[in-house]
Amino acid sequence: MKTNKLFLILAAGLFFSCNSSTKKTTSTDEPTEQHVLKPNFILLYVDDLGYADLSSYGAKGVETPNVDHMAKNGVLFTDAHSSAATCTPSRYSLLTGNYAFRNNAAILPGDAPLLIDTSIVTLPKMLQKAGYTTGVVGKWHLGLGYGKVDWNKPITPGPGEVGFDYSFLLPATGDRVPTVFMENDTVVNLSQDDPLTVSYEHKVGNRPLGTERPDLLKMKADPQHSQTIVNGISRIGYMGGGKSAEWKDEEFPFVFTEKAIQFIQDNKTTPFFLYFSFHDIHVPRAPNARFQGASEMGPRGDAIVQMDWVVGQINTLLEKEDLAKNTILIFTSDNGPVLDDGYMDKAVSMVGNHKPAGPYRGGKYSIFEGGTRVPMIVYWPGHIKPVKSSAMMNQVDIYASLAGLLNTPMGNKVLDSENHIDALLGKTENGRKIMIEEGFTLAIRDGQWKYIAPFTSGEIPAWMANKDIESGLQKQPQLYNLAEDKGEQKNLADQKPELVEQYANKLKIIMDKS
Repeated sequence: MKTNKLFLILAAGLFFSCNSSTKKTTSTDEPTEQHVLKPNFILLYVDDLGYADLSSYGAKGVETPNVDHMAKNGVLFTDAHSSAATCTPSRYSLLTGNYAFRNNAAILPGDAPLLIDTSIVTLPKMLQKAGYTTGVVGKWHLGLGYGKVDWNKPITPGPGEVGFDYSFLLPATGDRVPTVFMENDTVVNLSQDDPLTVSYEHKVGNRPLGTERPDLLKMKADPQHSQTIVNGISRIGYMGGGKSAEWKDEEFPFVFTEKAIQFIQDNKTTPFFLYFSFHDIHVPRAPNARFQGASEMGPRGDAIVQMDWVVGQINTLLEKEDLAKNTILIFTSDNGPVLDDGYMDKAVSMVGNHKPAGPYRGGKYSIFEGGTRVPMIVYWPGHIKPVKSSAMMNQVDIYASLAGLLNTPMGNKVLDSENHIDALLGKTENGRKIMIEEGFTLAIRDGQWKYIAPFTSGEIPAWMANKDIESGLQKQPQLYNLAEDKGEQKNLADQKPELVEQYANKLKIIMDKS
């Protein structure tokens, strides 16, 4: 029975892919000279994956053989960071080359307007100018349109205006409405006879809510996640209509993988950039039946195994299409880990001896190291030597590093991205000298030292108390020597006031940069 179910799911995924096409294709069967000179780029951007959530980084209770293969044969970084401890800010920094605080980027509701200024040169726009076809598949969560979106019409601006030739998206996240896929600028399979409406203010439509019908739920949720029920899971926000366009969470890995495969196959004879933005292992964690029980940690661990399977499918395709040696894969996560993030999915009770953030304090939402220190692996068969690198890296630098590799200019509004292509490819361990970390306040890393600015933006958000994660937010400055205290247990601010003043001034200089 499992085999039959899996076949139907794969068939559904293939149906999606057969009914779509990328905006740029080529009819030639042979790689162009330009393609030989320019490697393809695939960014595998996992959601909420902690520093130690891979077996190659010391995970317990879960195995990730496909990612481990990349780690064993590529560059494994031990001091790599997302730019922020939450998803929208990290994604903003990744695509713009600017720290998220410059645009007050924060976690967005599902109907927010597009966050990225369409007039700036983004990472995908820079690659387009360099001759690349660009695509994004998976979670977006950077806003769409100008606000007050009409989901029944083409929605712009969006990924196309940011620099992507092709997109297949979750508009926001799996725990927020609307629970539909979008291809390019249009909701997939939406019937004009059943228009889609979305509200984050009041109930729309006649779907039951998690607070009204808990008996319909596959897993219970906290009050924030207990609004409209879709596919047996309650979400944040209210949704009416659009029944024909609803997704099934358990089909995510197959649908997204087929879309990614289709994009690669459509563009295999020209240079391409694929931003594969996973939903796993973000909540709600609803792994496909094929992966249920594949770990010792329940749905969260099973979602990690599911993610690893997807990585294996992409690498298998690259080998099959003879693209592996001309494709640079960058594998990383948008922020640190979280166990209880709104759904009662046994992530806490089944974690066992596993420590998702490894030796680091905090996790998602936290200004401590666990908030932004994430796994990062760069894999380029035949071109880079296997190495474990201690270079300090930040995702904000992917933009400038790829531009440097291609000898292509960046936009004039890229303020924070630095070219560290040699470190990225494992040729040196000289990475960032200084960087900012974001997590409801700002921190600055300078080699072994970390300064955390006082939290002065009012009260710590009440909802953070339910996450069982140390936010790291304090009214007083904090200073840690990570060379001796990687767990950030001993605040040295009172003992070293001169360093506190020095780093506070450095932080101000970076913040005032324009």
